[in-house]
Amino acid sequence: MRNREPFNFPLTTVLLATTILASTASAADDARRSAIDYPPVATVTAAKVLGQFNGVKIAGGFGSALAPDPRAPGYFYLLTDRGPNADSVDPDKKVFPVPGFAPQIGRFRLDGDKLVLVKVIEIRNAKGKKITGLPNPSNGNTGEVAVDLEGKPLGTDPDGLDSEGLVAMKDGTFWISDEYGPWLAHVNASGRIIERIGPFGGKKSLPRVLASRRPNRGMESLTITPDGRLLVGLMQNPVDNPDVTIRKTSKLNRLVIYDPRSGATRQYAYMMEALSSVVSEIAAVTETSFIVSERDQLFPGDPKSPSKLKRIYKIDLAGATELSDPEDGPRGRLVNGRTLEQLNDEELRSAGIVPVAKELVVDLLALPGGYPHDKSEGLAVISDTLIAVSNDDDFGIVPDGKGGISEKRLPLEGDRVDVNRIYFIRLEKPLK
Repeated sequence: MRNREPFNFPLTTVLLATTILASTASAADDARRSAIDYPPVATVTAAKVLGQFNGVKIAGGFGSALAPDPRAPGYFYLLTDRGPNADSVDPDKKVFPVPGFAPQIGRFRLDGDKLVLVKVIEIRNAKGKKITGLPNPSNGNTGEVAVDLEGKPLGTDPDGLDSEGLVAMKDGTFWISDEYGPWLAHVNASGRIIERIGPFGGKKSLPRVLASRRPNRGMESLTITPDGRLLVGLMQNPVDNPDVTIRKTSKLNRLVIYDPRSGATRQYAYMMEALSSVVSEIAAVTETSFIVSERDQLFPGDPKSPSKLKRIYKIDLAGATELSDPEDGPRGRLVNGRTLEQLNDEELRSAGIVPVAKELVVDLLALPGGYPHDKSEGLAVISDTLIAVSNDDDFGIVPDGKGGISEKRLPLEGDRVDVNRIYFIRLEKPLK
């Protein structure tokens, strides 16, 4: 049986004192942040070109996750995903035009309406060797076969990460979530992996049920509670539990809380807006409330199939049902022999399962000037009335339908090639 010791939210005298101290420090940080003139949109300047194939430039790539530097207001960390990649004509294959690319964290300085890259931290394994974004060979394998632009197999990487979520700690370290295992990787300030946790058993591990994640749909989002104690992540979609047939019916996604000290976990149900939508990111507001980015995968302004859903919701765990399986079985908690993903809304209610409360905060499609990107992926709370959203530009490429790549263009911007941006959004209603 896994460690299932209960979490203690800050109700004791010791934790209350910790919270008061943290609130005092947070107030000072808020004061420094409020002195910064945040523009509506800031754009990454001078994106590094990683390669050029048949006239198609591969550049940028930051924006899969966003984390304000907790020690320096006005600075932000942006995360790449596993590297430039595109779907092949073979659904089981993925094209990696720059296979040696190491997933990386960029530190950016806000300079007016520009984001200036000041540092790059490449992710390395425990021995200090740069990792790649190639698929894992065993635990965490998604079934994808990585190939180059000529269709030649590239093999696997036991340390490979499809990095998606990012937490910047006050001690200078980072936590990264990924879509392979899914894994949680704790890395030091120079990018070396200190600890790697997945749903595969052991003293410290994620719930085993998460190993049933859909290919390329692992733990897309990650945050940490304001007291710095608990990591909180959301899967991108409902897991294939017990099998892929639930994709046609289930909107029950899993929110996971992980205690890095003990390895204890908790799970809650987050109900998706649509079967076709995905969760992109989560950011903490309080110890029990969070904002979540949920979206479709379409472009606003696309004349054939325009985007209809790009929203930021506020969720609250208060009153929600804890869903962990005490035995940590591969299918998780069962109700009358059925998985939670197999239950419809009425069956969930009959079983006494209450999802997290959910309310709309921002409709990105209704922003002044619109939101031109297909992927709203990074998310951060700057203050009670200011949030930040970054887009994933996919290194400026998309599959060309022939096993190669073409430029990723934005229909709302005259088919201009996508770039990394941070949108700073002021809220009419405070988050707390």
